[in-house]
Amino acid sequence: MSSTGSRTASIRRATSESTVELELDLDGTGTSRIDTTVPFFDHMLTAFAKHSLTDLTVRASGDTDIDAHHTVEDISIVLGQAIREALGDKSGISRYGDALVPLDEALAQAVVDISGRPYLVHSGEPAGFEHHLIGGHFTGSLVRHVFEAISFNAALTVHVTVLGGRDPHHIAEAEFKAFARAFRQAKALDPLVSGIPSTKGAL
Repeated sequence: MSSTGSRTASIRRATSESTVELELDLDGTGTSRIDTTVPFFDHMLTAFAKHSLTDLTVRASGDTDIDAHHTVEDISIVLGQAIREALGDKSGISRYGDALVPLDEALAQAVVDISGRPYLVHSGEPAGFEHHLIGGHFTGSLVRHVFEAISFNAALTVHVTVLGGRDPHHIAEAEFKAFARAFRQAKALDPLVSGIPSTKGAL
């Protein structure tokens, strides 16, 4: 993708554990068609697309009879790879974004830097959250794992902090929506930015 072209990507990844087909458009309106065979993850990816204004199509299948882990991880890897590809040389982007998002009693903050340096700081989930099965399929520990896979494969610096919450569904959804809103700001094209927003000349 050139700096003047469409910011899109299409990736297929197949392993012995899963098959993932993913398409995205960073300059979309938030429309999505998601079928991961993991219902709660469908819900989270739909929210990510809607609140980041990214058009997203995901078709995936995997060994969810064993665990949702492999399928969720592989989708997140591909999503990160697609984001990185679609961003291209990152010319003209805002680069930074931050968001504070409530969902009833839950409150999460996310800060994103499209830095080219993969890093995740993730904190604040209540004790025991990682063991909770959300929707019967999605283990709470997978929330952090998703952000790790996206951050490292998209080369983003991401800070996600849970500031409050009791219900695991609400906590996870607030995290995903906060990440989406912060990413929306960071990926946005800023007409005042000339070239790549870094003193190094590259991101």
